[in-house]
Amino acid sequence: MKTDHILIIRFSAMGDVAMVVPVVYELALQYPEVRITVLSQPFARPFFEFLAPRVGFMDADLKNEYQGVVGLNTLYRRLTAKNFTAIADFHDVLRTKWLRTRFNIDQYRVEHINKHRMQKRRLTAHKHKVFKQLPSSFDNYADVLSRLGYPIDLGRFHSLFGEGHGNLRLLPLQIGEKKPFQQWIGVAPFASHTGKTYPLPLLKEAIEMMIKRHPSCRIFLFGGKERELKILDEIAAMHKHCINASAILGGLTNELILMSNLDVMVSMDSANMHLASLTGTPVVSIWGATHPYAGFLGWKQRMEDTVQITLPCRPCCVFGEKACRRGDYACLNRIKPSDIADHVDKIIRHS
Repeated sequence: MKTDHILIIRFSAMGDVAMVVPVVYELALQYPEVRITVLSQPFARPFFEFLAPRVGFMDADLKNEYQGVVGLNTLYRRLTAKNFTAIADFHDVLRTKWLRTRFNIDQYRVEHINKHRMQKRRLTAHKHKVFKQLPSSFDNYADVLSRLGYPIDLGRFHSLFGEGHGNLRLLPLQIGEKKPFQQWIGVAPFASHTGKTYPLPLLKEAIEMMIKRHPSCRIFLFGGKERELKILDEIAAMHKHCINASAILGGLTNELILMSNLDVMVSMDSANMHLASLTGTPVVSIWGATHPYAGFLGWKQRMEDTVQITLPCRPCCVFGEKACRRGDYACLNRIKPSDIADHVDKIIRHS
């Protein structure tokens, strides 16, 4: 009998791909006889490489090796050699639609994600807004698998490191060992759009409050782009408690190890919220133009740990890319630094 072999396709940004991880884990756990291959961009390999038995990873460089229609056709031929029995498109964009069409022509079992676009338009509408919780990305991914004949229960995934933490001894010496009296706090100040980024002067105030309330804490700063790393260096130079972690860790795998040892992560609605979630670390997430109701809150993160204010215009967009209609980004500027510090306190006390 031919072994079932599912291809799961999800390109896009790091946060979106990170949200695939718990779903793939649950699929592998509940269908141990099924082979699973995740097709994504090269950066995603650490998410899936050691996730579970019979889970494999294929990378596709869409900007170079598989660019355009010719490149996608080359990728399709590579995929057909893997003898897949079912195709799960978790992305539903032009590239995956093209691949889906090819698979459909060749009579594969194919299903794709329902992104609930109409409901999201209503949620973000300027007038007649319908303000209610939409299905999460995790639910949407699981729905695709259910329609393929693999219904799963979500909830058992805890961390990429199982029930424990990543090994700190694998990290550069500047990180060191965690002392019993210390609180380790992560801070990721950046996001892809202005509408999702808490103003830096206010965030610096929040950091100062956290240091004052927790004098023995260490604060690890996370960022990616060159400009971001320079800003993190400036913050670290102001406080002996702070360290620019991303500048010394050398990549995603080490960042995940460090995140798994944090007491709490402070993050925007960004990839770092999802990365910390994959390590079982609680996140204080800051929301401005976007809203958790759109379905992008991190895995097992709690609504009570989100920091946001109520405005009739919120959310104005799903991804934070639109300019503020008011012109003042009140959704972010009206969040008090003390609100962030208070949420951090609650999580540290609970842990």
